[in-house]
Amino acid sequence: MRAQFVMSEIGVGLRRNLTMTFAVVVSVALSLALFGGSLLMRDQVSTMKGYWYDKVNVSIFLCNKSDAESDPNCAKGAVTTEEKDQIKADLGKMQVVDKVIYESSDQAYKHYKEQFGDSPLARSLTPDQMQESYRIKLRDPQKYQVVATAFNGRDGVQSVQDQKGILENLFGLLNGMNWAALAVMALMLVVALMLIVNTVRVSAFSRRRETGIMRLVGASSFYIQMPFIMEAAVAGLIGGFVACAMLLVGRYFIIDHGLALSEKLNLINFIGWDAVLAKLPLVLAIGLLMPALAAFFALRKYLKV
Repeated sequence: MRAQFVMSEIGVGLRRNLTMTFAVVVSVALSLALFGGSLLMRDQVSTMKGYWYDKVNVSIFLCNKSDAESDPNCAKGAVTTEEKDQIKADLGKMQVVDKVIYESSDQAYKHYKEQFGDSPLARSLTPDQMQESYRIKLRDPQKYQVVATAFNGRDGVQSVQDQKGILENLFGLLNGMNWAALAVMALMLVVALMLIVNTVRVSAFSRRRETGIMRLVGASSFYIQMPFIMEAAVAGLIGGFVACAMLLVGRYFIIDHGLALSEKLNLINFIGWDAVLAKLPLVLAIGLLMPALAAFFALRKYLKV
C-alpha cells in the first residue's frame, strides 16, 4: 500500500509540473551527453596517442651540397661516406633505437613526388636537392631527446626532427576541445541542478496540505520526502536514457557513417562500441543519483519535516 501511494504521488508530481519536468529532463540529458562525450573524447585521444606514437619516427637529415651553401649547420660541406657510416654505427649502439632505415636522396625525391607531385615546387626540384636521412624507430618514443642530444651539431647532420612534436599540437587541440566540452557540461549541470531544486520547491509548495496531514498522522520524514526525491530521480533517469541514446546515435552516425568512411581519415584508429557501451552505466547512475541528492538537500530547506 505504501509503495503504491509513493508511486501515485510520483505520477501526480510529474504531471503537475510537466513543463519543469521536461526542462529537467532536457538539461540533464544535455549535460550527461556532454559528460559522456568528453569521456569518449579522452579515450579517443588516448587511442590515437597509442596508435600514432608507436609509428612516429625520429629523422636525422644529412647535409647535401645546397645545404652547405645556405645552412650554418652544414658549414663544413655535404655529408661524407665516413660520416654516414659513423652515424649508422652509433645509432646501432644506442639501446633506445629499435630500427634504423636509410633513405637516399633519390628515394626522398620519389616519395616527395608521390605526395606532392601536383605542387609547383615539386616540378622544380631535382633529386640532388633532396636530403639523405636516417629514419629511426625508437623503443620508447618519449626518449627522442637522447637521439637529438647525440646527433644535433654533428658534422654532416643538418637537423634532427621528431614527428611526435607535430602530433603533440594535434593532441593539444583535441584536449582543448575536451576541456571546452567539460566546461559547457559543468554549466549545463548547474542549470539542471537549479531546475531540479525549483521543481522540488514548486512541487512541495503545491502539496503542502497533503504533507501537513501526513505530518499530523505521524508519517516519518523519509516517507514524506520519498515521493519528491523519486520524482527528481525519475526525471533524471529519463534524462540519462536520453543522453545514452544521444551517445549511441552520435557514435553510429558521426563515426560509423561519417568519419570512418572518409578516405582522408582512414589512418585514424577510432574508439569502438565497447568504449561507448562501457560509459552508459556511469551516465545512467549519475542521471539517477544527481537529481535525487539535489532533491534531498532541497527538501531540507523547503520541506520542514
